[in-house]
Amino acid sequence: MRSCTGTLQAAEAYALRSDAAPGILDRTSDCLALPLRLFESSWLRLSRILPAIHGHADAFGAMSDAGLRRHCTGLRQRLKKTRLALPAVAEAFALIREISSRRLGMTHFDVQLVGGWAMLNGMVAEMATGEGKTLTATLAAGTAALSGIPVHVITVNDYLAGRDAEAMRPVYEAIGLSVGASLSGMSDAERRLAYRCDVTYSTNTQVAFDHLRDRIRLRHRNSQLGLRFDDREALLLRGLHFALVDEADSVLVDEAVTPLIISRQGKPIYTETMLRTALETARTLQPGVHFSLRPQRRQLELLPEGQTYLEQWSKSESGLWRNTRYREHLVQQALRALYFYERDRQYLLDDGKVRIIDEFTGRLMPDRSWEQGLHQLIETKEGCEITGEMETIGRISYQRFFRRYRMLGGMSGTVREVASELRSVYQLSTVSIPPNRRNRRRRLPPVTCVTESDKWQTILQRIRAVHECGRPVLIGTRSVAASERLSQLLSEAQLPHRILNARQDREEAEIIGLAGQPGQITVATNMAGRGTDIRLGAGVADLGGLHVIATERHEARRIDRQLWGRCARQGDPGSCEEVLSLEDELLQHQLPPWALRLARVTGLSTGTAAILLMGFAQRRAQRRSHRMRLRMQKMDEYLENVLAFTGKLE
Repeated sequence: MRSCTGTLQAAEAYALRSDAAPGILDRTSDCLALPLRLFESSWLRLSRILPAIHGHADAFGAMSDAGLRRHCTGLRQRLKKTRLALPAVAEAFALIREISSRRLGMTHFDVQLVGGWAMLNGMVAEMATGEGKTLTATLAAGTAALSGIPVHVITVNDYLAGRDAEAMRPVYEAIGLSVGASLSGMSDAERRLAYRCDVTYSTNTQVAFDHLRDRIRLRHRNSQLGLRFDDREALLLRGLHFALVDEADSVLVDEAVTPLIISRQGKPIYTETMLRTALETARTLQPGVHFSLRPQRRQLELLPEGQTYLEQWSKSESGLWRNTRYREHLVQQALRALYFYERDRQYLLDDGKVRIIDEFTGRLMPDRSWEQGLHQLIETKEGCEITGEMETIGRISYQRFFRRYRMLGGMSGTVREVASELRSVYQLSTVSIPPNRRNRRRRLPPVTCVTESDKWQTILQRIRAVHECGRPVLIGTRSVAASERLSQLLSEAQLPHRILNARQDREEAEIIGLAGQPGQITVATNMAGRGTDIRLGAGVADLGGLHVIATERHEARRIDRQLWGRCARQGDPGSCEEVLSLEDELLQHQLPPWALRLARVTGLSTGTAAILLMGFAQRRAQRRSHRMRLRMQKMDEYLENVLAFTGKLE
C-alpha cells in the first residue's frame, strides 16, 4: 500500500479547468457534433473494449498475487505513456477485475466493464438500481489513479462515501493505490490527508466546500502562475483532476438549485424582541387580503392592502420599524417562516437547535442555515436560542464547481430524463447500460384515495396483508412527519416495525441491514432511497422478495424510481406499488384549489384520471425545477461578468 501523505511539488499547478459556460459558438458546434457524440456513447461503440479485456483474463488468472503486483509497475508506465488509450485501459480493467474476484469475491460483469469504460471517457452511465455501480467505479477510478491522476469518487452522503471507501479498499490497495475518505466532522488535517490519497471518496457538499475554502485561502492568487508559487501545503485539495459522480442526476441536477455558501458568525442583526414583533405582526395579516402565496415556488408578495396595514401599524412603533423597506422585508421573512417552513418537513429540532433537512436525501444538514433573518425567525418561532446572522465570505454553484474538473464522469440509475441538461450544462454524454440479469420487479396498479386519512388506512391494510405472507415491506415517505405518523398507526395496529429518518441517522446501517429479513416492516424517508442496498434474508426470495410502498409522489419522477429500485435487484424477485391521495403535497403545491375541487366534483379523484392528474402535477414541478436551475446558471454568468474586474467571483 502506498502512503497518501505525499507533498505537492512546487511546480505542480492546482488542477483546474475554465468553468465558463459555453458560448454561442461552442453550443453551435456541440449541436453539429451531437450525432457523432451519440455514436461514440452507443453500446455498440463502447462494447468494443470487451474482447481486449477478455484477452488478458487467462494470463492474469494464472498469476500469483505477487505476480499481479509486479505487473502493476509496468502497467502504470504504459497508462501514463498512452494517456489512457484502449489497449492499456483494457489491461488495467482485466487486472482490477481479477483482483476484485480474489479480494472481494465479486467479478465484474461485461455490462460493468462497459460502464467503467464509459465513465473513463467522460460519460454518465445509466445502470439500473442494484447493478453494482460501486464496484463498477473501481474500474474507472483505479485505472485513472494508476496513470497518476488523483481521483475523487463523489456520492450523496457520508454514509455511502465511508461505506464504499471501506468496501473497495482491498481492491485499490492490492494494485498499490491509497484510498481515503473526506467526511464531515473531520479536521482540516484529516481531510487534507484524505485528498493526498490516489482515490478519495467524499460527498458533493464536502468536496465543493473544501475547494471553496481553498479558493478563499488563495484570495487574489487565482491565476495558474500564482498557484505555482503560492504556499500550497496549506490547501486541502491538490486540484480538481478527475471526478466520478455517483447518483449523478441527484448531485449535478437536483441539488444544483441551491448555491453553496461559506459563512462566518457575524454580529446579531435582529434582537429577539424584533423577531418576536415581526412574527406577531405577520400572524395578524390575512392571506389573500394582505399578501399572496405561491407555495409551489415558495414565493410571497405583500399586497397594497398589506403595505397600508403595516404603514398604519408602524406609527405606534419606533426605530427601524418606521423604515418601509426594513419592516416589509422582516415581516415578509416572518410570513415565510410561518407558511413555507414546517417542523419535521423542512427542518427538525435537534438538541434545541433548528437543523435543516435535505429534501432530496432526507438527511440533516447541520452546517447550513437560511439567510436574511429567516433562520433566526424560525428559531424564534420554535422557542430556540437565537444564533447570530451569518456573513457570507464565499459562494459557488454546483454547475460552476463541477465544470472545473479536468475530467468528469458519472453513474446513476435514473438519468435519461435529464440527459439533455447534463449535455448542455456539463458537456456530459449519457449511455444506457443494459442490466446483467432480467428485471423481475412487478409494478402493481396504483391506488388513489380522496382523503389523506383514507390513504393511511389503505396503506395499513396493504402492509398487514404483505406482512402476513412473511415478506419484508419498505414504506417510503416524503417527510419526517409523515414517517412518524405512519409509525404511530403501525404501533396502534400492533405491527412491529423500524423507522428510518433524520432522527435515526446513526442507526442507518443497522436498520438497512435488517430491512430485507422475513416479516420486517421498515418506514423510511428518502434516506432509504439512493445507494441503499437491501439484501434479502433467507427464504425471502421464495416468498416474492421485498415489497415497496410509495406513499406520495416526489416532484421528480426519478426519485420515485429510486425508491422502487430498492426491490428486485440483480435478478431477485420483488414488487412495488403507489398509494396516493388527492390531498398529497405534490397536488396541493402544483395545482390551484379550483382544479382539485373540480376533480372531486367530477369524479376524477380516483382511478386512471387521478393518476393522470398527478402525472401532470409532477411534470409541472419538474419544469419549474428546470427553470430554477437555468436561473441559477444565468446568475452565475451575470456575477462572472459583473465581478470580473475584481479578479475573483468567490
